[in-house]
Amino acid sequence: MNHSPLCTPQDHHLSRRQWLGAAAGATVGAAGLGGLLSPLVAEELKAQEKQVLFVWIDGGMSQYESWDPKPDTQFGGPFRSIQTTLPGVHFSELMPRTATVMDRLTVIRSLCTQDNSHSAGVPRIQRGDPKDRGVTYPFFGSSIAKLMGPCSSGLPPYVWIKPGGGGFKHQDAGFLGPKYGSLAFGDGQPPDNLLRPESVTEEDDDLRNRLRELANRRYAENRRSRNNEANSYVYDMARTLMSRSDLFDEAQIDPRDVDRYGPHEFGRHMLLARRMLEAGVRFVKVNSYGWDTHGDNFNGHLSLMPRFDQAFASMIEDLGERGMLENVLVISMSEFGRTPRINGHVGRDHWPEAWSLAMAGTGLQPGTVVGETNELGTFVATEEYDIGHMFHTWYHALGIDSRIVEYDNDGQPLPIAHDDMFPVEEALA
Repeated sequence: MNHSPLCTPQDHHLSRRQWLGAAAGATVGAAGLGGLLSPLVAEELKAQEKQVLFVWIDGGMSQYESWDPKPDTQFGGPFRSIQTTLPGVHFSELMPRTATVMDRLTVIRSLCTQDNSHSAGVPRIQRGDPKDRGVTYPFFGSSIAKLMGPCSSGLPPYVWIKPGGGGFKHQDAGFLGPKYGSLAFGDGQPPDNLLRPESVTEEDDDLRNRLRELANRRYAENRRSRNNEANSYVYDMARTLMSRSDLFDEAQIDPRDVDRYGPHEFGRHMLLARRMLEAGVRFVKVNSYGWDTHGDNFNGHLSLMPRFDQAFASMIEDLGERGMLENVLVISMSEFGRTPRINGHVGRDHWPEAWSLAMAGTGLQPGTVVGETNELGTFVATEEYDIGHMFHTWYHALGIDSRIVEYDNDGQPLPIAHDDMFPVEEALA
């Protein structure tokens, strides 16, 4: 297979922007790219309303106790494997419900990344590890917020449902600027003071916002616009979110859904994520913490995996039944896997050399397992894929040709994914 990028240095005598402007029939990107796309292509992709659910398993889920079990081997651990709906494909017995939706999943078992520390691995994985160009690249959610913009709902394009505190996380956006940061819902709760006080009428609120917009325009004169744009953007998104405060109203949630997803924290957050997707949020990230099982790995996963299994399988079932998998890309992953060797604390340490992730939805080949590890699960036995390959794959699944589309960083063209890597074709539809 030829994995060379589609353009060569000679192509830049005619800039990629000029080329893309002429290539109205190519599927190359989304509405947020502005001048990088022809208007027809931008509008077409915007109309498709592609969305992303990014499930981040913070700390490192063990591939042995999940997607790539190796029972009855030196490093396999005490758990059995079970048959999935895909003949010959087995998951850990800790994932009985997820095993029933394997026909809708795309699993990569041949990840080989570099960083085995959280401080390096978390940002590297979520930024896609592009070549060092002296700038801080955005997290994937910020990239999608920039490249695709909000959905037609007008709701914030990038929200983050997480345990702990919330607020606006501008750091995710990197060089794109604070406008493309994430709006975090700490503990799945709405931002403070979301609802308009009863003493303020809707007409008064409109008047105040018109005054704010006027003041912003005056302030922006003869000043760099990036921070002012971000401030205005956050206010505009907040006003739209105020109109959908029902998303956080637990009284409107079907108790049967709570039972299916689980009353635990991860289940509640995943159920809120589904409601956010249904309401029209472009990119929803859900965090689950506590997976760094250096000690007592097996009891740790015995506790953690059933919650993940319950909520993740429910999400895949619901998105499938609602026809939403046609437009939603689901990604579930950590910053690395866990070691084959069991340490002195009956735990598994960090292992980026051979691990797995799971995906589902738009642009992917369902019921597919890509790659494999050796018999002991210690190393990848087939072609190795780094996180840059995954970014290319995700962009292509969403209809963005990452080998052509670029960021424009104040006149500096920058690739949106690692330019020495390529999409995993076996995973794509």
